[in-house]
Amino acid sequence: MPPLNIRPNRFAAFAWAVLAFNLAVIVWGAYVRATGSGAGCGDHWPLCNGAVVPRAPEVKTLIEFTHRATSGAALLLVVGLAVWAFRAYPRRNPVRAGAALSLVFIVVEALIGAGLVLLQLVADNASVARAVYLSVHLVNTFVLVGVLALTAWWASGGRAARGAGAVRWHAAGVLAATLALGVSGAVAALGATLFPGSATEEALRGDLSAAARLMFSLRNYKLHPLLAVAVGAYVVTFAVALRRLWPSVWVRRWAAAAVWLVAAQTAVGLANAALLAPVWLQLVHLLLADLLWLALVLLSATALAESESRAEEFEAAGVSAARV
Repeated sequence: MPPLNIRPNRFAAFAWAVLAFNLAVIVWGAYVRATGSGAGCGDHWPLCNGAVVPRAPEVKTLIEFTHRATSGAALLLVVGLAVWAFRAYPRRNPVRAGAALSLVFIVVEALIGAGLVLLQLVADNASVARAVYLSVHLVNTFVLVGVLALTAWWASGGRAARGAGAVRWHAAGVLAATLALGVSGAVAALGATLFPGSATEEALRGDLSAAARLMFSLRNYKLHPLLAVAVGAYVVTFAVALRRLWPSVWVRRWAAAAVWLVAAQTAVGLANAALLAPVWLQLVHLLLADLLWLALVLLSATALAESESRAEEFEAAGVSAARV
């Protein structure tokens, strides 16, 4: 099979730019959460404290308003992406499907954001509902950026995935495990915001809610770091096997990116724990998590688009979650 030729074009460049903008919005959203600015616009949505543009805003209002404004811009960019895709590509083209799904997931993202505000699951709220809502938010965000990345990849010349036995199942397993790790990290980060290191004795006295105990346990009892070690080992095993068995230059590049990002995430995670999760390091940790997710999505898509002739060889290599 000839090497995959990634060709730049105007639509592809726009699609990659939309993805990058969405990543910036996601990181800023984490800053809103980490600084407790989620209630900066009160319980109003889409207005901010009852106004389109708040007057004499506090710092937390500016932070939240900026997030809403950039989120609105992201929605408009994805709408433009979908319209352009349907005008530029024929029916049954994967770019069309990717753009349409991107539009669906960013609308869901906006509705989740609205729900957080209207249900007052922001600021100092430490309820089970907030933890669940945050988990759903994280999963939808990951799926959104994953679909945006695939849209840009296919527009650049990447082939649509066909699927190949063992590769399909292991790719699904790696992506599911990474999602689970991301959810645990998001809840742990919320716990770091709501309950700093000084909350240890209070938690042991039983003064915290069930949700607060979960957040506390993920962070202080090392549940999230332990999960990170297991998932990281699984990801590295998967990526190394694909890099060794697949001739495609892009499979090798995405596999190498995934391995390096696991290493970077491990280092940042250790620093995060040692420094009691400062805001700036939480943002770096989240950005790296997003980049690792994208590398795995593109690695999986590229490998699945290759010839199925390597499926048996991959299975013979013994890449299995059970062995990690």
